[in-house]
Amino acid sequence: MILAFDTHYFDDKAKTVAIQFEHWTDEVPNMVYSETLTNIQPYESGLFYKRELPCILSLLQQIDLAIIDVIVIDGFVVLDDEGALGLGGYLYEALDQQIPIIGVAKNNFAKIDTLKIPVLRGDSKKLLYITAKGISLQQAASRIQEMHGEYRFPTLLKEVDRLGRE
Repeated sequence: MILAFDTHYFDDKAKTVAIQFEHWTDEVPNMVYSETLTNIQPYESGLFYKRELPCILSLLQQIDLAIIDVIVIDGFVVLDDEGALGLGGYLYEALDQQIPIIGVAKNNFAKIDTLKIPVLRGDSKKLLYITAKGISLQQAASRIQEMHGEYRFPTLLKEVDRLGRE
């Protein structure tokens, strides 16, 4: 099974949503998990993971991780070519490096050249930027490329974003 996460912030709250699906080409999730937490840490420049990681880890307590093969996050797994950890990297470490993490970012991060792969999907001229831990970068990019949807952002990643904004 595959999990995709997204978190949205409002006031001092954060709503985290995870969708679970079986195949990269799936159009609809087979399970949705959601949780809203209060007293969220304020945003700290360069330390985004401190705000979002606790939200993801809390929601993961609702999920049987034994059936999860990979987790997709909105953002970066590494932040530079030396492997400085981003949100996905910290999640990978928090899960004892047992579940591969794929990061899908909409905006480029200039400090990374070799540890990211840009992906074009559909007819879009705008790239997605893929980073990963626990899975080869090429395989991670291929998986995101094959996800359902004819547009830049895969259908299920749009869906998890939409559910988080509700």
